[in-house]
Amino acid sequence: MTTTPTTPTTPTTLSLGARSGRRLLQPALDLLDRRIDRRLRTARHEIAALRRELTATREELTKAHLRPHSFDMLYGRDGRAGHRMPSRADIDRLAARIAAVTGRDGAYAETVQAYRTLVELESRGVGRIAGSTANILGKLATTPLLDPPGGDLLEIGTLYGLFAGGMTRQLLRRGLSYRLTIVDPIAPVQLQPGVAITHDPSGTPVTEDVIRANLAYAGVRAERVRLHRGFSEDPDVRAALSDRRYGVIVIDGDHSAQGVARDLEWAEEIAASGAIVVMDDYGDAKWQGVQEATDRHLAGRTRLRMVGTVSTSAFLRAE
Repeated sequence: MTTTPTTPTTPTTLSLGARSGRRLLQPALDLLDRRIDRRLRTARHEIAALRRELTATREELTKAHLRPHSFDMLYGRDGRAGHRMPSRADIDRLAARIAAVTGRDGAYAETVQAYRTLVELESRGVGRIAGSTANILGKLATTPLLDPPGGDLLEIGTLYGLFAGGMTRQLLRRGLSYRLTIVDPIAPVQLQPGVAITHDPSGTPVTEDVIRANLAYAGVRAERVRLHRGFSEDPDVRAALSDRRYGVIVIDGDHSAQGVARDLEWAEEIAASGAIVVMDDYGDAKWQGVQEATDRHLAGRTRLRMVGTVSTSAFLRAE
């Protein structure tokens, strides 16, 4: 019996068949790859979000449960209007904003340095510095980084004098030899039109002795300070203090729209070319008159221009 030999399939025939089959399957394979990629990207985003949430939760647990009471006594709300315990995320956001306003690549180190100044001033001094932690750090760190033209500093409204001491220190860090002028009514408590303030959270009355002591604690030399008791709108006060051009003017006095407008008019006259004018509580819902008056002033004929805002302070530069 004769058998017919089978013709074996050649490698070429198999290869052609496989390639043909893969071409037919390729659209389905591509679709599957895309679906897998989408799932992986979604998973990565979800994992990143979970990590951020875990970090935030850890910080909250640390604040709420793991922090010793002694830490709260040093940095908590007692004796001041707000706490001095910013998170790393708080400082990162603040530093990024300061860098954006000042045109720097980063301002983290300067923000941390300002925080150390704030803590040291309130620990050594009598009373407190008014404002939130972010507001105070924003002013202390941003102002010197904007390179004011000199160290002549005018502060309109000082409360206990602690912030003024901090600002002179910040100016020294930029190599500016300061001269400090303060104008304030030096009333037992803050005076604000239409706002009844009967006591301060620190329990300390505002007196000239307290202000001068705090300036000394901050390292401010007595011969470099003029402390003028009165209101910034008073013609006699203005005449006495308009003997120089100021490189930095901090407006933190009468927060009504009328009071802020008057202080800005005076700043127009006494600001040196390139001076930095700091508008405290700009954008703070509690003190709407500050932004109202500032925006109206900048919309008119003025030598001041807006540089930017950090927390609840606006920074203007004089031409």
